[in-house]
Amino acid sequence: MASEEFARSAPIGVFDSGLGGLSVLQHIRHALPHEALLYVADSGFAPYGDKTSAEILERSIVVTDFLLNKKIKVLVVACNTATAAAIKHLRLRYPDLIIVGMEPGLKPASLLSKTKKVGVLATLSTLQSEKYQHLSMQLSADTGVEFIPQACVGLVDQIEKAEANAEQTRLLLKKYLNPLLAAKVDTLVLGCTHYPFVAKLIQELTSTHISKGDPITLIDTGKAIASQIQRLLAERDLKTSNSDIPCINAYTNGNPDKLKHACTQWINIPENKLSVSTFRT
Repeated sequence: MASEEFARSAPIGVFDSGLGGLSVLQHIRHALPHEALLYVADSGFAPYGDKTSAEILERSIVVTDFLLNKKIKVLVVACNTATAAAIKHLRLRYPDLIIVGMEPGLKPASLLSKTKKVGVLATLSTLQSEKYQHLSMQLSADTGVEFIPQACVGLVDQIEKAEANAEQTRLLLKKYLNPLLAAKVDTLVLGCTHYPFVAKLIQELTSTHISKGDPITLIDTGKAIASQIQRLLAERDLKTSNSDIPCINAYTNGNPDKLKHACTQWINIPENKLSVSTFRT
């Protein structure tokens, strides 16, 4: 009985190459407010988008081992690039661990699109991955939707620098959005967990191109990931019985002040419910 209660009280571990995974952590925190959460920002090796698959896998293993030492009950790979490059290997390496990765959001986008043209904003690594290539081709064949990929080189760096609203960020997004708008997309997949932090800017930039009809729909899969975790915990009787709102423990091998600022300002975690530490792996 004590061991079962210990398992239920174990934390959920979430990691990303940097700060983007906080958009997923926010959804998990809202859906499961009583669960203990650990977040790792592997900022010392960010961004993952310009790394090889082997490098991303190596980092994913290092961070997973760090979180396993913290006795997590669920691992959330809150990074589309790491999910595409590493999740199959992680599930083989850690067969007893519940591992949840990011879904590209192509299926819900295909169901919502009226023009049958969907833009996919992502890192180059994600767009070149076997997972994305296979899914996009299969869904195109099944639904007739054309997925138009757009690699957003440099966008993660801008968000990591807390310059989501800077002029350079605006110019980058215009550069990446213009060809998609010219192609008449009506739905945009945010294929990187960093991109929800520029969602308002994307909506602003795309709204000027719409003379009539509905605004462009943005697909953020973070909420679906939180729902999946809820379901998995319920199935395995691993939901906590804790009635308190626990402190969130966050770790980084980058700048801890930057992580603290992102947690408190971007996703509104109260300072008295946050602990930020460094890790050296």
